[in-house]
Amino acid sequence: MSNFINSSIGKKLIMSISGLFLIMFLLVHLTANLFLLGGSDAFNLSAHFMDTNPLIQIMQPVLALGFFIHILYGIIIELQNRASRPVNYAKVNQKDASTWASRNMIWLGLFVFAFLVTHIINFFWVLKFGELETVFVDGEQMENSYALVSGLFMNGTTGIIYSVAYIIGFIALGLHLHHAFWSAFQTIGWSNIKWRKRLTIIGDIYAIIIAVGFSIIPIYFLFIN
Repeated sequence: MSNFINSSIGKKLIMSISGLFLIMFLLVHLTANLFLLGGSDAFNLSAHFMDTNPLIQIMQPVLALGFFIHILYGIIIELQNRASRPVNYAKVNQKDASTWASRNMIWLGLFVFAFLVTHIINFFWVLKFGELETVFVDGEQMENSYALVSGLFMNGTTGIIYSVAYIIGFIALGLHLHHAFWSAFQTIGWSNIKWRKRLTIIGDIYAIIIAVGFSIIPIYFLFIN
């Protein structure tokens, strides 16, 4: 078993499974965040549910482990691929052989990781360990998570800079998902000639939903709200 895990195929399988787990999480996270468009009460209720639901609390450390494993194995595989490439090899037109996203997965992943760290510091860490003002919604007292999130996007010049960085971060994530979606299914053996095209289309649609869905939030606070 250990030999398989340490093999190239084993590492790719672990990275793919952890990636699919994170892909499912993104849909849940996007759904929760879109309650921001419904106003303070809607989002505060959503955030309060996420913060008090036992299943969500159990899943948080599992999610953190999933991120760690995915990033770690992504870096390991990239370093191994670079080490295995011969110094002098026949040059091919990489633009014709693969997409830009597939050639730059590691850099897209590291950029998304840097954005994720900033996102955690500004949102999750404050929500989890900070002292927020409380409000009453439907007679129940809860933290005013809406004020924290909206304040970051609407904080003058700083809010504009953060909003632009937020949008760029999720565009990068969308490009990462463009290749990662079908690639993960291919690694676990669920992709063939017939399904490769279908999974590519589904992956592209999913990547657009994630990138656009999250980007709508800062745009809403900057221009609509």
